[in-house]
Amino acid sequence: PVMLGPGDVLHEPGAPVRFVYFPIDCTVCLLMKTESQRAVATGMVGYEGIVGTSLVFGVDVSPVRALVIAGGKALRMPAWKFDQEFRRCPSLQRELYRYAYGELTQARQAAVCIDSHRLEQRLACWLLMISDRSMSLDITLTQEGLAVNLNVRRVSVTLACNSLRTRKLISSKRGKIKIISRNGLQGASCSCYTKIEAVHAA
Repeated sequence: PVMLGPGDVLHEPGAPVRFVYFPIDCTVCLLMKTESQRAVATGMVGYEGIVGTSLVFGVDVSPVRALVIAGGKALRMPAWKFDQEFRRCPSLQRELYRYAYGELTQARQAAVCIDSHRLEQRLACWLLMISDRSMSLDITLTQEGLAVNLNVRRVSVTLACNSLRTRKLISSKRGKIKIISRNGLQGASCSCYTKIEAVHAA
C-alpha cells in the first residue's frame, strides 16, 4: 500500500516501468507529449484499472507520463513480480487484456472528444470521470492541472468552470472542485462520458 499525492509522477515516457500501481481511491492521468513538448491527456486510471499496462504486452518501457491528479491510496507491485504473477495466472491475463482494450478505447474516444466537443462539455466529462475513479464528489485539482489534462489554456478552463458554477452544477475554490449535481453535470457532459464508462463496465 502507498499514498499518492497530486503531482506525483509514476511513469515517464521512454523510462523503464519499475512498478505497477492499482489505484484504490486516487486518479492517475495518462499523458502523451507532442513535438512541442505539450502534454495531451489520452486516458485516466482509477480503481477500475492498473497503471503500467505496457507490461501486459511484454513491454517494460512506459509510452506515457502517468501523473496523479487526485491523491489517495493505491497498491504498488514491483514490475518483475507482476510479470511473474501475470504469466502464471490465466484469469489475471483475461482481466487485464480486457482492461487494456478499454484503455485503448478511452484513448481513441479522447481524440474524438478533443476534435468534436465544446470545452464545457469536455470539462463536465472529465470531472465526472475523476469523481467516479476517486469515489468522491470533492475533487482536489487546480485549474492549471485541468488545463493540462484538457489541452487548453488556463483562462479557457476558468471560463468553463464559471459557466458550470453559474448553472449550480459545481462549486469551486482554490485547488478544489465540488460536484453539486451529478445528474446536471452528466447532462452538461458530452456523450463521451457514457461511452467510456460503458466500456469499463462491460
